[in-house]
Amino acid sequence: MTRFGEYLIACLLLALTLPLMIIVAGAIKLESAGPVLDRREHIGPVGRRFQILSFRTVAQKPGQPGFTWQITQVGQFLRYTRINALPQLFNVLRGDIRITDTSLFD
Repeated sequence: MTRFGEYLIACLLLALTLPLMIIVAGAIKLESAGPVLDRREHIGPVGRRFQILSFRTVAQKPGQPGFTWQITQVGQFLRYTRINALPQLFNVLRGDIRITDTSLFD
């Protein structure tokens, strides 16, 4: 698939899923404190570093010292349905990854 085709598909998918993404962002904010998006550093095929985006599905356990994380209830649903990978469409628009490289199609 050409870069232009991937760009068009990503734009279409973003337009269709934007209302859902707004609802998901609100649910994440209501359930736990912290950012809505999770950013992880990845290295592309030519060695270029970039931040891959996804909805945050974990939160720090209350009352636990250190870095103890647990998956949230919203996060369980997001992982099961793969909605947590929708922000990766922004990475497709920027040209960081191809549409088939997103977690939406695993």
